[in-house]
Amino acid sequence: MTAKQLPLPELVKGLVGLGVPGVGLWREPVAEYGLAESAALVADAGLTVTSLCRGGFFTAVEPAERAAALADNRAAVDEAAALGTDTLVLVSGGLPPGSRDLPGARERIADALAELGPYAAERGVRLAIEPLHPMYAADRCVVSTLAQALDLAERFPAEQVGVVVDTYHLWWDDRVAEQIERAGQGGRIHCFQLADWVTPLPAGVLTGRGQLGDGAVDMRWFRDAVAAAGYRGPVEVEIFNDGLWARDGQQVLAETVDRYREHVLDPAA
Repeated sequence: MTAKQLPLPELVKGLVGLGVPGVGLWREPVAEYGLAESAALVADAGLTVTSLCRGGFFTAVEPAERAAALADNRAAVDEAAALGTDTLVLVSGGLPPGSRDLPGARERIADALAELGPYAAERGVRLAIEPLHPMYAADRCVVSTLAQALDLAERFPAEQVGVVVDTYHLWWDDRVAEQIERAGQGGRIHCFQLADWVTPLPAGVLTGRGQLGDGAVDMRWFRDAVAAAGYRGPVEVEIFNDGLWARDGQQVLAETVDRYREHVLDPAA
């Protein structure tokens, strides 16, 4: 999504040229290019699919809507398995229209996880609950903190359900250090994503993520925290930004790699 203006073949070509070993994919461009074709394209290039985004949206009340959401998530699990990734990122869903019942919405997420966790595990896929910044709680994700995500994940085996640590969504939380440690102790950090926090936020707020180093987030601190918690998996950069999307995609990829080296890796690396 950081360079979503690039067609999938151009994205893969750019990543290979920059020496990036993996790519986190989203379902929509994969569907557009073709699931089997996407899997072959990435594999033939020698890239690893680090995660697939996104499943989730479990908070509907109406039985038909809930059944449709579960069916879509089973499809997402199957797509992840076909792409060769072991991680499906979940955005859990906001409040149903007219509802103010946050605890009830979170329980419906748990009900969905109870059904999907074993299905995913049978296919070698882990579910990764992504807490989103509280400004998204009403319409996108009632899971707003890493503690809330872990409270849900810990009801299930770690090989079935874990969490996403995303700097954009968690940088503000003064409990994030202890919760990263908690997640690491349980083997539940299934995905680690980077984006910066910049203000003012744009209208709609969805495309307000900043390029690494442009905002308030201490990227290297987060890298050290997840490493100290035992995480040894991929590091993804996921930036939704209209300004980046309006630029040449290959230049955006190259800039992002440079910013990663500058703001995430050790200075001597």
